Amino acid sequence: DLKDVKLEKRIRGSIPIEALDWQIGVIVGCSGSGKSSIAKHLWPESYFADLKDKYSSSCFLNDFPEDLNVQDISAALCSSGFSEPTSWLKGYAVLSQGQKMRVDIAHALCLPQRLVVFDEFTSTVDRTVAQIGSYAISRAVRKWAGKQFVAVTCHFDVLDWLEPDWSYD
Repeated sequence: DLKDVKLEKRIRGSIPIEALDWQIGVIVGCSGSGKSSIAKHLWPESYFADLKDKYSSSCFLNDFPEDLNVQDISAALCSSGFSEPTSWLKGYAVLSQGQKMRVDIAHALCLPQRLVVFDEFTSTVDRTVAQIGSYAISRAVRKWAGKQFVAVTCHFDVLDWLEPDWSYD
């Protein structure tokens, strides 16, 4: 009788990243392996699973932090691999899943916090878009001094494109 059985899953390990000078990290593993739980536990204040509630305007550009100018937002969107200015005028709801992912990453990187932990990284896009987007994001993060990015993903193919300073499998 399963009512009498208490199940618990525990993960043990260490990620000694405090001693490293890093900008990009990756937590990678198969679905259901505890990646999201690890990320939420380690960095609850920097964790982003879904940013769709951040967009309320008919044009998602209006929902970026108010202190940013047009050049800052344009640079962030282009660096995340979303360099389609005509699509920038659309509402978030009508964007493709790949466009939404790139807008979310650009938005997260524009926030004042130093660390961004992005769950389900590249899960909603095809593998070519994932790889190209990973390369663009890697370049963008490395340009912004002091910014750190952790991708939480089940896709091992993005590791070569992100070129992380550390990864945890």
